[in-house]
Amino acid sequence: MKKIEGLSVIGLLLIVLSSCSKSEPNQTTAPPAAPSPSAVRRIASIDVVKVSPEEVTISAGGSGVASVRVAIDKGYHVNANPPTFPYLKPTELIFKATPSISISSVKYPGATTRKFQFAEKPLAVYEGEAIIKVDLKVNKGTPQGKQNLSGTLRVQACDEEVCYAPGEREIVIPVNIK
Repeated sequence: MKKIEGLSVIGLLLIVLSSCSKSEPNQTTAPPAAPSPSAVRRIASIDVVKVSPEEVTISAGGSGVASVRVAIDKGYHVNANPPTFPYLKPTELIFKATPSISISSVKYPGATTRKFQFAEKPLAVYEGEAIIKVDLKVNKGTPQGKQNLSGTLRVQACDEEVCYAPGEREIVIPVNIK
């Protein structure tokens, strides 16, 4: 019987000790540390750039100019074309070949030159809005109607401190052939 009483006392002690180590239900703990701003919001270059190609009307056998508006969110910029240094990724429009419409040239706007914390020298950039002009030629014999000229806009966005991974956005220029 003494052996059983000894085990009961030890068991009772273990129960009391384990309940003492548990936290009270009303007890508050410190909140976890706030994540760094870069961990909260991951920026992708294409997330801060909006693209608006404008419809253009061209006669079969004729030429015309299409405008592609590139709107860059406030606080960000993209590298100009041509960029200041060869290792920087330029803003660039690339089109898929089509039998009806050919691209004569792509004309990029003049750049703004700015000094940033992450660069030793000022850089050529686009901020706010940039309008890219695309010279098009519609081949003779192309039937009337709407056609889409598909392409890709490549950009690398940066803020005042860092540049983000380059990104691509598919675009479509509506071409009305008359």
